[in-house]
Amino acid sequence: MPRTFLSIALLGLVLAPPAAARAVLIMPGVTYEHRLEWTSPGVVQLYVITAPRPGGLYSVGPLLSNDSVTGRETVSSMERRASTAMTTIGVNGDFFDWKGGWPTGLLMQGGVVEHHPADQRSAVGIDSTGTLHVDRVPWSASWSGVSSVTYPITRINEPPLPNSTSLFTPVWGASTPEANGTVEAVLGPFPPLLPFRDLVGGVSSVVQTGGVPIPRDGAVLVARGGAVPSLLADALPAGQIKVQLTLPQSWATVTEAVGGGPALVRNGSPIANAGEALTPAQLYGRDPRTAIGQRADGRIVIVAADGRRPGWSVGISNWDLALTLMRYGCVNGFALDSGGSTTVAFDGQLLNRPSDPTGERPVGEALVVGYTGVFAPAPAPTLSPNRDGVAESESLAYKLVRPSTVSAKLVAPDGTVRELDAGPRNPGWYRFTWDGTAADGTPAPEGQWRWSVTATDDLGRASKADRAFAVDRTLGFVRVRPAVFRRGRLTTSFDLTRDAKVRVSIEDLSGDILRTVEAKPLAAGRYAFAWKGRDGRGHRVRSGTYIVRVAATSAIGLSEVRVPIRVKR
Repeated sequence: MPRTFLSIALLGLVLAPPAAARAVLIMPGVTYEHRLEWTSPGVVQLYVITAPRPGGLYSVGPLLSNDSVTGRETVSSMERRASTAMTTIGVNGDFFDWKGGWPTGLLMQGGVVEHHPADQRSAVGIDSTGTLHVDRVPWSASWSGVSSVTYPITRINEPPLPNSTSLFTPVWGASTPEANGTVEAVLGPFPPLLPFRDLVGGVSSVVQTGGVPIPRDGAVLVARGGAVPSLLADALPAGQIKVQLTLPQSWATVTEAVGGGPALVRNGSPIANAGEALTPAQLYGRDPRTAIGQRADGRIVIVAADGRRPGWSVGISNWDLALTLMRYGCVNGFALDSGGSTTVAFDGQLLNRPSDPTGERPVGEALVVGYTGVFAPAPAPTLSPNRDGVAESESLAYKLVRPSTVSAKLVAPDGTVRELDAGPRNPGWYRFTWDGTAADGTPAPEGQWRWSVTATDDLGRASKADRAFAVDRTLGFVRVRPAVFRRGRLTTSFDLTRDAKVRVSIEDLSGDILRTVEAKPLAAGRYAFAWKGRDGRGHRVRSGTYIVRVAATSAIGLSEVRVPIRVKR
């Protein structure tokens, strides 16, 4: 008979969002909102993340599947792997090669280019000031060897086209692709692929085969077809290779970037047709879609919509996605991969309903908001230590990703403090259980409490996580009989310790109310109400699992209990 965890059980937000859902604080400075919107084509399930301008404890950037540009992995799995380094909430990233997993557009991490931009398509980048860039990104790359003749590089971390040369760096994986008819020059050591500078490496070997190991501190030039003679002539063992990579000067300070498209909002105006080289399905129609934008005040907005699920969500067009970004104040905005790739996840927990029949799709990369301060998950909203076996204790926790000096305390309604943990702490999770008693063992006062954790990490950065909950003994001893209902009456009984407005309702698993059994103010006392197994229109409900919800609103606040029942006809 568990009490409802609205703020922890995010799945509840996914399954049953109110039409005008309230944004919830999911981690310090970052909110999450799940809205149900009614449109002429049908219902749209919309997910909105807002976050501070990137900088300090906050970042926006890609996570790579399997920590490489190859292969595919779900967004929730990528977030779980990153959870020891940061707390994340995010979405899917760029379009990707279905078999190989590499992105189809630009990829940058820490200023390093890890995949080249796509032709005639935009990319989204975040610069060192936390400013979002949405632009087409023309680029060029070249190499030169012993003769100082300059040769083009046409692909970065992607198999070469006929008669061309690709550059592979360690983020590709352990070795270059298996191939026939290629010549491969192994460079080591070789610096990270930063634009706007000369990058020089020594040629350790030249191999006429594919599948060459990529040095962890090096790179491999791979020539195919008509590009082979140039590599054989100018990339001599023990010689040097110079590589140059250029991007637009306006991108000189961009550190994180992903591809996708199309551009949706520019300078505060929606874009009806960005004229980008995308497929009709990527450009038009109502589908699951994902986008990122930035407001004039620098805050980041990420929006996703479910689709291809009649009765749940019909999807959204790029035009409506642009208007949605603008409704949240965005002055620039950009679409990411769409369709079955559309995913929203928080710290490894899936929040939306992806459209693929198999569920969450493995994708090439994620785009996430990362937070490196102290994180405290929301406690259960109500602690009710009245010895009825329900909500008798509160689970409290916090997470660190860097060594920090911590103070974790409970703050009572009158402002008095009880410290549960303090001092230097290593990265990791710290968990506590509180039974609702004061230090001397007496019952804690009822009212609004706070779980407050402050931390200063080894870089001197301060952060704070503050979570509210109530100690409320108003509602207790809820009993529902029988647990399996066939015919006759189902009786719900409960105790009130003070006057309260009470609602007893029967709901389905999506949170829709089938029948309100009772709704009225009640004085303190013991009560029981009966339900005859019919919905609000008088029809008998079908066999299945339902929820009996008892909610009491008193001077302390809202306290509620949900009890599952089984109906068998």
